[in-house]
Amino acid sequence: MLIGSYDLHRKVIDQSILSDPAFLGQLTDLSEQAALPGPILQSILPLLNIYYLERIEETALKKGLSTQAIWRRLWDELMKTRPSSLESVTCWRAKFMEAFFSHVLRGTIDVSSDKRLCDQRFSPLLHSSRHVRQLTICNMLQGATELVAEPNRRVLETLASSLHTLKFRHLLFSDVAAQQSLRQLLHQLIHHGAVSQVSLYSWPVPESALFILILTMSAGFWQPGPGSLPCRLCGEASRGRAPSRDEGSLLLGSRRPRRDAAERCAAALMATRRKSEVKQMPRAVPPSRVTRRSTQESLTIGGTDSKLYLPATSYEASGTKQPSAPAAASSASSSTSSKRAPASSASQPKSLKRFKRAAGKKGPRTRQGSGAESEDLYDFVFIVAGEKEDGEEMEIGEVACGALDGSDPSCLGLPALEASQRFRSISTLELFTVPLSTEAALTLCHLLSSWVSLESLTLSYNGLGSNIFRLLDSLRALSGHAGCRLRALHLSDLFSPLPILELTRAIVRALPLLRVLSIRVDHPSQRDNPAVPENAGPPGHIIGDEEIPENCLEQLEMGFPRGAQPAPLLCSVLKASGSLQQLSLDSATFASPQDFGLVLQTLKEYNLSLKRLSFHDMNLADCQSEVLFLLKNLTLQEITFSFCRLFEKRPVQFLPEMVAAMKGNSTLKGLRLPGNRLGNAGLLALADVFSEDSSSSLCQLDISSNCIKPDGLLEFAKRLERWGRGAFGHLRLFQNWLDQDAVTAREAIRRLRATCHVVSDSWDSTQAFADYVSTM
Repeated sequence: MLIGSYDLHRKVIDQSILSDPAFLGQLTDLSEQAALPGPILQSILPLLNIYYLERIEETALKKGLSTQAIWRRLWDELMKTRPSSLESVTCWRAKFMEAFFSHVLRGTIDVSSDKRLCDQRFSPLLHSSRHVRQLTICNMLQGATELVAEPNRRVLETLASSLHTLKFRHLLFSDVAAQQSLRQLLHQLIHHGAVSQVSLYSWPVPESALFILILTMSAGFWQPGPGSLPCRLCGEASRGRAPSRDEGSLLLGSRRPRRDAAERCAAALMATRRKSEVKQMPRAVPPSRVTRRSTQESLTIGGTDSKLYLPATSYEASGTKQPSAPAAASSASSSTSSKRAPASSASQPKSLKRFKRAAGKKGPRTRQGSGAESEDLYDFVFIVAGEKEDGEEMEIGEVACGALDGSDPSCLGLPALEASQRFRSISTLELFTVPLSTEAALTLCHLLSSWVSLESLTLSYNGLGSNIFRLLDSLRALSGHAGCRLRALHLSDLFSPLPILELTRAIVRALPLLRVLSIRVDHPSQRDNPAVPENAGPPGHIIGDEEIPENCLEQLEMGFPRGAQPAPLLCSVLKASGSLQQLSLDSATFASPQDFGLVLQTLKEYNLSLKRLSFHDMNLADCQSEVLFLLKNLTLQEITFSFCRLFEKRPVQFLPEMVAAMKGNSTLKGLRLPGNRLGNAGLLALADVFSEDSSSSLCQLDISSNCIKPDGLLEFAKRLERWGRGAFGHLRLFQNWLDQDAVTAREAIRRLRATCHVVSDSWDSTQAFADYVSTM
């Protein structure tokens, strides 16, 4: 059927017409040439498959036609998931095509199952790849092999220019072929592409070789894998070059990647599931001995950290010079056959020892080439054992740690990376719930010390333990580079060997150019006097008492563990942060209201640029005078008191004082009071802030979780109408008792919407109370 024989004035188009390929092609050509009338185009848009709909998009926009509703309906019918309430979707077309690409890549959607997805003239991956801004790789690296395959070369080239964020979720142990594919993928997307952010989520037992591969490639280092073809984009010379050591070998010398206890357990489980023979743990041969100063015993594997972080074993330095790779290998081979040395020889440096296989047991082997040693990561284990006759003196098998000053990595056993080619690197690195063993932490710190392109670093619940000292040294070394761009650091963990305020001071000293610092420690330090690793510098190098130099900090967020915090330490950080614009304190506890007042006075005197101040989960019932002091501050634009028990004491006297302070403040724009049991009486008292005699310019009010009932909200709305203040901005009403009288609540919200933008929810207060009681 031809366009010329078709009645363009027809208002209803038969769907059978759109099954004719010739008609679809001519129709699309006409639309792109602007020869198709707008009404006809509007009537056929819902009937097109996604390929022609995407192709005709630009023409539709030129005619003033929006396709967002069509893409939203396709999302609801095909993806069958509801976007997060926190997500604001600006373009449903891009969102649909990005999700469609991921489903096709993983094989979780059958394009032949729906005619809107199936068209033999289009490649689903190639057609949708230009819309992909974020790609997630899960489990056993599904999709990596498909993307680097030759038939998908154009897909990968398109991704290299469109993709900005690469995420890894729930990774499992992978084989050598999958890692080799990932190596090529990262090389194309990062080194020759536009990827600027790499994020790793929820990896309970990280595979050392895979983790190091992702880190080194993200940092811009490139070593072709054994037997891999030359990269056509970077013009490597010959195909017959000798296989180069991969990043793991490059960073860790000639030794094999090690496994800690958790990794071995996970590997055994995976082997059982695959019905392979489970390897037995051989009896430990005593490794080389390392003596420590008494002040460092608290950081050994026998200390607290090893119990709290199963994957994060500690390797401490012996103080002896690290042998070269050949010497280490030779020494290792000779020591395996030698007998156990007597205890009196503890002061003599011993060679590296390696454990043999259990007799008669053979595990799976993976060879990189003929004549090569087995590279099975589970064949070589690292066991830390103590000798009974030595009491508390611990032994380790390899020299692993030392000062990270960025100038001599050989002191760590981590040779310099000059042998690798250096390419473009990412600017944002995020590690969420990825436990870091000492090996992984050393690799990360070694890379960080010269990662000048990095602008934002997030380390969330990684079990750093005593490795935090090495991290501080690497950040200090990075800050010494003239081209350092690191401006945002987000650090959170269950425990820290340093108290949180000492850790904050150390970070601010190490990174004086930092703009954003978010730090959280959930539980207090297990040591009153934290020890420092031997080669991490003197104690004063990290936790000195000297004054903090002036810094560029603009945003500071701190989440405190339980226990009173020393106000002078916090004040010292605030005094050095004259550019601070936003401060957030979560769960902070001070010894007395006077200490809290000291912090507020410091803010008033030294932080004149402060605009936003937030307090969460703090008991401020005894700090009412300090709260009034804040509300009278004429520099703050936004204040948050979230679950701070403000009205627990003297509410009748305190509320009028609070309202009076707010009525006289013309600079405060936002006030957030969630979770303070304001009630109807408190809400009606706050209504006076918007009276005719008020000079307040408040335009954002958050009264969520404040036990507000419908009748009180209705009276609040009537008072606003009576005073005729007009629209004042946003009002948040989440999780209040508005379900007790739905009719009154709807009437109150209707009246409020004539005054402000209301954000509420359909919260079931009865069920919430029942859930609360059930957990008591």
